[in-house]
Amino acid sequence: AVLDRLVHNAHRLTLKGDSMRKITAQRANLDAAKKT
Repeated sequence: AVLDRLVHNAHRLTLKGDSMRKITAQRANLDAAKKT
């Protein structure tokens, strides 16, 4: 019942762009490639 009330009163946000996990993974791969 609590979750139903939370979802019913929630606002939806549409997010654009890549996720931070994806960006940091790409940076980590680039840093690793530079070191070798």
